[in-house]
Amino acid sequence: MPGKNVLVNLTNGLMEIDENSCVSFMDFFAESLTGVSRESALKRDFREVFEGLDLPEDVLVDASINGKSLLFCGYRVEGGRRIVMIQDNSEIIKMADVFESAKSVAEDMDTIFEGSFDGLLVTDGEGNVLMVNKSYERVTGLKKEEMIGRNMKNMLNPQYMKNSVILLAIEERQPVSLQHFTKHGRSIIVTGVPVFGADGAITKVVANARDISEIYELRQELIKSREMEKIYWRQLQGKDDFTRGDGIVIVSEVMRSTYALAGKLSNFNTTVMILGESGVGKEELAKYIHENSPRRKGPFITVNCGAIPETLLESELFGYNRGAFTGALDEGKQGLFEAAEDGTILLDEIAEMPLSLQVKLLRVLETGALTRIGATKPIPLNMRILTATNKNLVDEVNNRTFRKDLFYRLNVIQIKIPPLRERKDDIAPLAFNFLKKFNTKYEQDKKLTYDVIKEMEEHPWPGNIRELKNTVERMVVLRNNEYLQILDLPWYCENTPEGDLEGDRSLAKAVGDFERKILLETLRRHRSTRKAAEALKVDQATIVRKMKKYGIDSGVYAAALDG
Repeated sequence: MPGKNVLVNLTNGLMEIDENSCVSFMDFFAESLTGVSRESALKRDFREVFEGLDLPEDVLVDASINGKSLLFCGYRVEGGRRIVMIQDNSEIIKMADVFESAKSVAEDMDTIFEGSFDGLLVTDGEGNVLMVNKSYERVTGLKKEEMIGRNMKNMLNPQYMKNSVILLAIEERQPVSLQHFTKHGRSIIVTGVPVFGADGAITKVVANARDISEIYELRQELIKSREMEKIYWRQLQGKDDFTRGDGIVIVSEVMRSTYALAGKLSNFNTTVMILGESGVGKEELAKYIHENSPRRKGPFITVNCGAIPETLLESELFGYNRGAFTGALDEGKQGLFEAAEDGTILLDEIAEMPLSLQVKLLRVLETGALTRIGATKPIPLNMRILTATNKNLVDEVNNRTFRKDLFYRLNVIQIKIPPLRERKDDIAPLAFNFLKKFNTKYEQDKKLTYDVIKEMEEHPWPGNIRELKNTVERMVVLRNNEYLQILDLPWYCENTPEGDLEGDRSLAKAVGDFERKILLETLRRHRSTRKAAEALKVDQATIVRKMKKYGIDSGVYAAALDG
């Protein structure tokens, strides 16, 4: 037949069927595929050779012959003859099975990849991102669309990704782990593992990211608990090394630095301005400077410029001669500046000093001498002046309530004491120090629990150390239980006598309690006896007299109201 030589070279089986449906040609591949020899098939009916198989014509017929899945395809040619092609379908089926299996594996791998609780990211050997799962988005806070196709070099961030384990793994050709803090503040551990090809080149890098915030927090809690144990142990052994011999408690780094600076300044006879909120310990720092200075054997005098009425402040500071004014002592009086001779004087709340006295103070600083009220002869002074304030003196200068020239004269060296809420490391040692003091004073044996210390560390302490001291004293005095609990804290129990209207009280006692409460609230709000007097529409002397009557310390009113 024409073209037989060409057809023999085909790998598929080929048969020719004549017009009587008998086999007229059968090639080697057809024999091999069907297992039927050419001699037994030639000149026999196709349907006899392949029992049960209809002669295919323009259709595909699938049959299982010789243990194989064969595909028969027939079509007519001239003279009524037919050409039948036979193809082994087994390999295709196997390949399809392999493909389906591979597809199933791929789907399973994708499910596993996406179902991983840990974040997974895959890059090529150059660090270009190929795959990212949802957990990686959750853990890092980065979106998949922000990463796919980008190189890790372009995603470095000085705040939350200073370096990349992908790039380090490529560079070092080994697994690398780093701890990161995400842009949302979560703590994560990321490990990059390089994957090598047959030629030793890195083909992929797989990064695993796990959120360890809770573990990190638990670790911090454990460290804190151990620190608490150490503090208690030192208390029991009498080795509370956070308390200095001078009674000052210094633990936090910022306070260590503050007192280190104060110690350095102690040896220099220069003015120092101490800044900080009310109750942070400005007077204690000033006392520390004095006690470590060459003037330590001289007196240390504190003057609260806001607690002394304006009419009396000048005579208290400068003193007066006999007959200087009506009511003056016959022998005159030495002022506090003179009393501080060879020592140190602290002008606390310096921002409250009247402008008229600021001029005279400036004169004292410039000349080193003062003139008493009613006198004409200046008296030389040998003392050191320290100042303290809880106000922003720059604002006071801009508001024209404080002289600019005096500000520059006083602000030679400035020390700022941070509020207690910004140095939480000091809270527990301070609380234990006060507890020890008040246990001794009131013959008690109260103990602070860990929960109370944690609550104290979270409290904002608007009154700072002074408020903390009052809080511990109040708990020691009022609570009956040996171990002080969270509910014993003032802001939980609020058992203030002023708020208790039950029980029998005389009218005078009730009025007195109410007056004391109003006075405390006004002083706390205005932080100055002068401003409190203006708010209550009385003179400053009345405020000072009432404070003395009700036992209100001029330094305590800035703390939280304890009643």
